[in-house]
Amino acid sequence: METIVEINNLSKDYETGFWRKKKTRALDDLTLTVKSGQIFGFLGGNGAGKTTTIKILMSLLFPSSGTAKILGRDISDSNMHSSIGYCPENPYFYDYLTASELMNYFGELFGIEAAKRKERAAELLTKVGLAEKDWNKQLRKFSKGMLQRVGLAQSLINDPQIVFLDEPMSGLDPMGRREIRELIAGLREKGTTVFMSTHILSDVEALCDEVAILRNGKLAATGNLEDLLASGGENQSFEVNVKGVLPDAFNSIAGTRITAKGSGVSLEVLSEADVEKVLQITGNAGGRLISVQSIKQSLEELFVEKTSDRD
Repeated sequence: METIVEINNLSKDYETGFWRKKKTRALDDLTLTVKSGQIFGFLGGNGAGKTTTIKILMSLLFPSSGTAKILGRDISDSNMHSSIGYCPENPYFYDYLTASELMNYFGELFGIEAAKRKERAAELLTKVGLAEKDWNKQLRKFSKGMLQRVGLAQSLINDPQIVFLDEPMSGLDPMGRREIRELIAGLREKGTTVFMSTHILSDVEALCDEVAILRNGKLAATGNLEDLLASGGENQSFEVNVKGVLPDAFNSIAGTRITAKGSGVSLEVLSEADVEKVLQITGNAGGRLISVQSIKQSLEELFVEKTSDRD
């Protein structure tokens, strides 16, 4: 797949303090790539550098060092912005515009002709789940969740090749989150790349192809989500389900979690060698194997492991 975002050794320092100024490093030598057609999850704790990175990519901040390209062009190339979309974490718009007027304004900025702007605005406001009765309501009367929906709609008005979403589920109720997840999944189906920062790990597991995890401004992990979750290393375990054997028969296998389930037994064992022991005990007792499956590390466990300050 084509590389659509390329970040090389990107760093950002802020000056803090009043009299004796100090430099605080918010982003430290970040290098990563995003392939086209993916949903890319950008994760990290509060203050990890996620929003700083996105603002640099959007040219809202300037890096202290390093380079970045989007669609093969340097982020300083303003013409590149006609092919991307962006929804910030807390979108703010002029209060006295209506949702329809806002969409028309952004469409005109992108040079979309009037009839197409109106058609595109109606399509997107419907997709993000904003009720038609609210399209001509002033934005000052919108809730945080409604503003979030409008922010998502405006980020797609130009049919971008890649859209950057900073906490896109912020302020949405469970139904709204589901609708936006479906919208984001639909973008991937049509070939649009999504670069998404979020704290909602269940959304990442449901949507993302690849992820990057930041810790204190540094890249802690990156790669295919399934591969990262499967690489639990020494923490990887297995679930074995058998029938026709009493739970006490497996007490000799150290570290095994044993659960009686109806006429069967479910065991969580720590290694493939322990799986062999379970099979041997089951066979000797005249029981039968139902299933064996690897227990993957959860994204929450991976996130805590990679972002924890404990060594």
